[in-house]
Amino acid sequence: MRTAAIAARSIVNHPALLWREGANLFFHLTKIKISLLATLSTTTGYLLATGKITIHMLVPTAAVFLLACGSCALNQYQERKIDQRMERTRSRPIPSGRLNPETALWISLGLILSGTLILLCGAGNPAAALGLFAVLWYNLIYTPLKQETAFAAVPGALVGAIPPVLGWVAGGGEIVDPRIRGIALFFFLWQIPHFWLFLLGSSDDYEKAGLPSITKTLSRKQIGRIVFVWLWSAGVSFLIVPLFGFLNSFLSCLLSVAATSWLFWNTFVFIRSIDDERSLKSASVKLNIYAVLVISLLSVDRLLSS
Repeated sequence: MRTAAIAARSIVNHPALLWREGANLFFHLTKIKISLLATLSTTTGYLLATGKITIHMLVPTAAVFLLACGSCALNQYQERKIDQRMERTRSRPIPSGRLNPETALWISLGLILSGTLILLCGAGNPAAALGLFAVLWYNLIYTPLKQETAFAAVPGALVGAIPPVLGWVAGGGEIVDPRIRGIALFFFLWQIPHFWLFLLGSSDDYEKAGLPSITKTLSRKQIGRIVFVWLWSAGVSFLIVPLFGFLNSFLSCLLSVAATSWLFWNTFVFIRSIDDERSLKSASVKLNIYAVLVISLLSVDRLLSS
């Protein structure tokens, strides 16, 4: 305790350390990495709708970033007691005692309000409605559902499908346009194996915290086969994107086949080493890389073809 008190006084007395600690707390509270991916998919949706980079693109991009950060922060406030019981999450800002729960709540609400206002003022009511729907679905549906069923990731994946649609609408596209539905389908399918890979590596923690775990219902091999199917489904959904009017150039189609073939090959590698912890982490990283490749291919192809 004495050491912690001395460290706290040292931080307060040194402004540089105070800013550094504040930035560190914000980074972990808002799960910046997750928020950035949602932001990138929003930008992709906007580029697909407009075919060009404009200053207005910053409106939905900044708004979704704020909404995603706020939603993640609110999620940590909601799950603060559960986080205390899990080895993986004990060091998070709230359960570690580095951040007061009420402060975290106000930060999350401030971020969500800021993102919503930016969408209302700069992107219109439909975009703002989509943003608020994503937040409500994540924090009021998905978060409580995780405590009831190990299959919460399936309805929860809807959150991942909304950012590209929001970007599309902010760029002037119609929400009912079937073309953006094809892109949303990919992000929906991508989200599910991403979560299940994470859950496979954290099943013991989930069980200790009293949360439902798929490892109680299914064997690791069964889970591996299900994840395999979801991964292939995500890959196939990207391969059919040209049917929705995107990736029209031969080079883009060739690169999409190459990237998806790489994903398919890695699913075979994953299924053969399902019990290896390093394999789970590697599969998760490669799935994220694949999502970034998809975003890059869609964006660059649209810009070059406009």
